[in-house]
Amino acid sequence: MFSPIKKHIALISVHGDPAIEIGKEEAGGQNVYVRQVGKALAQKGWLVDMFTRKANSQQATIVQHSPNCRTIRLTAGPEEFVPRDDIFAYLPEFVNKFLQFQQDNQINYSLVHTNYWLSAWVGMQLKKTLDVKQVHTYHSLGAVKYKSVTTIPMIATTRLGTEKAVLESADRIVATSPQEREHMRSLVSQKGEIDIIPCGTDISHFGSISREAAREKLGIDRETQIILYVGRFDKRKGIETLVRAVGQSETRKNNQLKLIIGGGFRPGHSDGKEHDRIAKIVNELGLNDITIFPGRLSREALPIYYTAADLTVVPSHYEPFGLVTIEAMACGTPVIGSDVGGLQFTIKPEVTGLLCPPKDSAAFAVAIDRILSQPKWRNELGINARKRVQEMFSWDGVASQLSNLYLDLIKQPVAKELSTVSA
Repeated sequence: MFSPIKKHIALISVHGDPAIEIGKEEAGGQNVYVRQVGKALAQKGWLVDMFTRKANSQQATIVQHSPNCRTIRLTAGPEEFVPRDDIFAYLPEFVNKFLQFQQDNQINYSLVHTNYWLSAWVGMQLKKTLDVKQVHTYHSLGAVKYKSVTTIPMIATTRLGTEKAVLESADRIVATSPQEREHMRSLVSQKGEIDIIPCGTDISHFGSISREAAREKLGIDRETQIILYVGRFDKRKGIETLVRAVGQSETRKNNQLKLIIGGGFRPGHSDGKEHDRIAKIVNELGLNDITIFPGRLSREALPIYYTAADLTVVPSHYEPFGLVTIEAMACGTPVIGSDVGGLQFTIKPEVTGLLCPPKDSAAFAVAIDRILSQPKWRNELGINARKRVQEMFSWDGVASQLSNLYLDLIKQPVAKELSTVSA
């Protein structure tokens, strides 16, 4: 039921446009999170403005998602795609455009919920001049990420400093799993208040089609065994681990096996280069005949692919949460994931799927064979997976928890001394 209007709030996602097609470069779980949270909060009576950076001159400045929820694109730097590690220089302009929008439209935001470290910096600047509370969700921690990459970017020091400052100064931090909270405490700071509120998914959309109907739509017969990956083409997503695992698995000997690697990419860009690298590995391992690259999967297509699959694999080197996991589980599909971060929270080993050491293709091969060789157990895992998502990860439930948090914070006086981070 729709509740009375509460107050104006701003969700800030500088590099993750809530209105953009998911699957494009820099468009993934964060974009989904901000959009779905915003829409669900609007249903609960909040006036929600979601602010992002305009990355294309042809994009609409305002996208109205529902009567009380919209995306607002601010011009900060060139109106073109800029990799997230290069956006920091444009953040002061983003702050100024936000303040100008607020003034021009005579809106007083009572709270800003920032997403990712770039937005955290913006939120901390806004707190210097506005009577506003800040809630922050990291989506990814630099202290964790930089342990898994060989080349540390020049922006790393600024990012780490910002992530520490926002943990210590924000009115509340939202961790999406107990594992993420532990990383904050062990790797970032012992200060700051942290609540655990998970990500969610649309349980009516994911799980809306039967397995038989899904396979019929894709033209796949019921005897074929399908392994599915959904996500960006990014080395940190561990697609190579999955491909090599399929190459090592006993299931590969089954002529009915199909590996589907779903995700959009742009030729010549970082995701396009990773796609080409993965395609080369597929060819070297002799998996061309069983591997399908369907490209970007639309929101309408995702439930069909998830439901048609025998299992979904999330082989990321690290995931703070992993929306793909609960989307697949909502469709009644068991998930094999890396034993890292939020995947340790969403996947219940031996109940809804299996966990494997990251980058360990041999372990993933064993896990794949275990599930695919036991169809009855696979079905039990899928039933358990759907039930777990229904109980813990609906967007309505997530929005209810966030709404209660916002209301609690708004009632409290704004701190007189505000922490700052210099540009």
